[in-house]
Amino acid sequence: MNDLGYQEEHFGFHDKAPSEPRSLLVYCRGKALPFVLSDITSQGWEVTRVAKRDEAQSRVGRLGGGVGIVCLNDMDEAAVTDVEALLGNGDSRFRWIAILDRAFLRNPVVNYLISECCLDFHVAPVDAARLLHSLGHAWGMAVLSREQAGTVVANRFEKNIVGSSRVMQAMFRRISKMSQSDAPVLIQGETGSGKELCALAIHAHSGRVNGPFVAINCGALPDKLIQSELFGHEKGAFTGAHQRKIGRIEAAAGGTLFLDEIGDLSLDLQVNLLRVLQNGTYERVGSTETLRADTRIIAATHVNIEQAVTERRFREDLYYRLNVLHLDVPPLRERDGDVALLARYWFDAFVAEKNPQVRGFGRSALRALSQHDWPGNVRELINRVRRAMVMCERQLIGPEDLGLVCADANGRAPEVETLAEARERAEREALLRALDSNAGNVSEAARILGVSRVTLYRLLWKYQIAH
Repeated sequence: MNDLGYQEEHFGFHDKAPSEPRSLLVYCRGKALPFVLSDITSQGWEVTRVAKRDEAQSRVGRLGGGVGIVCLNDMDEAAVTDVEALLGNGDSRFRWIAILDRAFLRNPVVNYLISECCLDFHVAPVDAARLLHSLGHAWGMAVLSREQAGTVVANRFEKNIVGSSRVMQAMFRRISKMSQSDAPVLIQGETGSGKELCALAIHAHSGRVNGPFVAINCGALPDKLIQSELFGHEKGAFTGAHQRKIGRIEAAAGGTLFLDEIGDLSLDLQVNLLRVLQNGTYERVGSTETLRADTRIIAATHVNIEQAVTERRFREDLYYRLNVLHLDVPPLRERDGDVALLARYWFDAFVAEKNPQVRGFGRSALRALSQHDWPGNVRELINRVRRAMVMCERQLIGPEDLGLVCADANGRAPEVETLAEARERAEREALLRALDSNAGNVSEAARILGVSRVTLYRLLWKYQIAH
């Protein structure tokens, strides 16, 4: 431990060479730097200086987390826009230290950028020793953030498919095996659980990866249109068919055709699709020419397809043709420990949209996330996280920002107050604020609250507020 209380080896103050170079990005629009670079490079830092925001943004993206110095002198309108875009919407794993002349501390915009977007700041002339301490601290914080992000990468099978739970790890292994075959796949799972992402992952790891991935939602189009969309049609096949159209099966030649919500396909179209799976052939609408289907079919549904077969809403023979390989996508509520991992992943994915002061999730927010039942699955999680990142007005997102209720450590949900209780609490808080802001002046407080002095005295007596 050093005299500042930091563990030196962790924060970069150790005597031996670090396991990776400590890269420092210096963003300064002006020609002169308000500090000496040699003081930093002599301590083993690899320094890159840039003068344009695009260069800085590119560098931040390549580093994937690290430390930067930003010079906040001569902040005209263009400079403010550039710096705010870089610091406020940049990588959350990057830590910034501001350096500026003392005169610019009186600038409210500069104050905002420092307080909301920077870990520390230094006033010129810069004390080299103190700056190095700040850089070491920032490096340690960046390493911690990067390690947390590394946990997400280690538990990611494919882009946007993240999970460390046993059920997800088992699903990843099944996807890998399915990718080695050309056999049809039936994917089942609740709405919003990520069925199409799984289909994309199977395609991406298959021998057809260089071919197209073509998707169609069987529940979103009327029967007549689906037939034309799937098989294509000839010119004049029906009213409005002014030219030949290639269907999705033909467009997916050499690749994968994804039939989403296959359970909503009509019985008539099920017969036509069965022929494709049995014989590998089909015909365009209005044509007698038999075409060969060179595509792998992956189907998905949120309905209980076995029950649909029993109820004769889905053909049994088509079910067996589609269900050669079967993949169940677990709902989010059954993915033990994945919710926090996913929340952090999507926080990083939408970091460019967040309120600049938001840094992450509070413990109560993570607890509320883990307690929620997630009827909308991952799609609902993304929606709540994205909204909270924009609307939260603190550094850490809370349960209320996510639109969730958090139980206490013993699992008890907070009691819901009545409207009368909520009204009384609001009145009491308004009275206290009005009196505090006017040094206890009753007349001025009454004027601000828009009530008479008599009413104010009555309310003070009601809530036992001394004045």
